[in-house]
Amino acid sequence: MSPFLHDRSGRMRMTFDGDQAKTALGGLLTNDVVALKPGDGQRAVALTPKGRVIALCRVFDRGSDVLVDCDAAAGEGFAAMIRKFVNPRLSKHTLISGTTGCIAVHGDGAAALVVTALGADAATATANTLETLAPLGGRWVGEGDDAVWIVRSIDLSVPGFDLFASRARVDAVRAALEALAVRGATADEVRVHRIEAGLPEWGVEMDGETIPQEAVLDDLGAISFTKGCYTGQEVVARIHFRGHVNRHLRWLASESPLRAGARVIDANGAEVGDVRSAVVSPSRGPLAMAMVRREVEPGTTVTVKDDVGAEPARVERISA
Repeated sequence: MSPFLHDRSGRMRMTFDGDQAKTALGGLLTNDVVALKPGDGQRAVALTPKGRVIALCRVFDRGSDVLVDCDAAAGEGFAAMIRKFVNPRLSKHTLISGTTGCIAVHGDGAAALVVTALGADAATATANTLETLAPLGGRWVGEGDDAVWIVRSIDLSVPGFDLFASRARVDAVRAALEALAVRGATADEVRVHRIEAGLPEWGVEMDGETIPQEAVLDDLGAISFTKGCYTGQEVVARIHFRGHVNRHLRWLASESPLRAGARVIDANGAEVGDVRSAVVSPSRGPLAMAMVRREVEPGTTVTVKDDVGAEPARVERISA
């Protein structure tokens, strides 16, 4: 696919400093943050004590600090949890959303474009070193105020990289990429690639009443079932080892466009779910993400109905 860029500066970003940074986060997030090594990254979920999703985060060990980011809509809730539970004497935490930015580059030749756009600062990086980063793995390029943290992104169906830096540096990188004729993607295009990747967004496909397994966040690698205790663990562990959730986020594939808010109806005429988001994918055709009762197995044909009409759709399991 031809390369494209999009600005992710609207996401919440927070850094954690000190020897206890990963330990403090490990007591609040579902994944094994403490096991991260410099250059590693992972997905993790912040939960309420009742096991409901506050935020789906990305956590990066940058060596000098730990960076956490999440959807803008979940940022306030995540920041409030940190202020409540993390003692700044143990781990200094700083909200940096306003002073930093993030720009993403995806598509064919994305690594080479990033290296070119960074100019002299990329002397220690090559396209090959970026392409060999592990998923969500990262590395620093440049120094001081011009330093850029580059991450191999898995948030979209098209491979690419996220670049975190100061606002001024992000603006400069964007200008350099535009000079290389890298086009800016529309919000609708980005949404298509996100849904193709099966990544739920807080406030769209999940909210403060969602249990992480309902949004298949376990299948997306955001939960460790072997780590130590964390807030909300009892609910998550009980479901994993002894029970189940009553609904799951699924793809719906159809021949005609679907619409968010539509009801999902089974063969018996019972309402078994609702459409959370819907797009038309160039590669997959009309595609939606819906929360569907667990009794509706992948491969089942359902009817998606709203005030505009009714369309048949096939239920598909979301895979990373």
